[in-house]
Amino acid sequence: MDLKSYVTIVPDYPKEGISFKDITTIMDNGEAYKYATDQIVEFAKQVGTDIIVGPEARGFIIGCPVAYALEVGFAPVRKPGKLPRETIAVEYDLEYGKDSLTIHKDAIKPGQRVLIVDDLLATGGTVGATVELVEKLGGVVAGCAFIIELTYLNGREKLKGYEIQSLITY
Repeated sequence: MDLKSYVTIVPDYPKEGISFKDITTIMDNGEAYKYATDQIVEFAKQVGTDIIVGPEARGFIIGCPVAYALEVGFAPVRKPGKLPRETIAVEYDLEYGKDSLTIHKDAIKPGQRVLIVDDLLATGGTVGATVELVEKLGGVVAGCAFIIELTYLNGREKLKGYEIQSLITY
């Protein structure tokens, strides 16, 4: 299936000069969404996965059906103050400033093989911070899977040494 044909390009969003890749047109097509999910499930099986981790919010949308299909757990990564129990946090650089992400302190058990799943690999900031959270908890990053990779933003450079799956590249 040509998943790229299901992506809607939105010019000048969220600001002029940006060509936004909208995956909601994959998600609202049952066949395309299932195909994308199945591709990530197969990757997860290849790399050996005990648990799925996804950053908010689209990492939930992509990661939860993968976890369901594999019959493994899902651990959310969220902005500070959004998770109800004790968390650990990682700060990371944005283009103009800093941000941080958190995960429950007990979400990953030492030695668990973790697949990080998100909609998009761009500069690698979010996924890099997610990798750091997983490793701080003693998890082993088995791989990272994305619907879309924007290769011209070089996010893959921050993931050297990790298995990566991107279903669509621009």
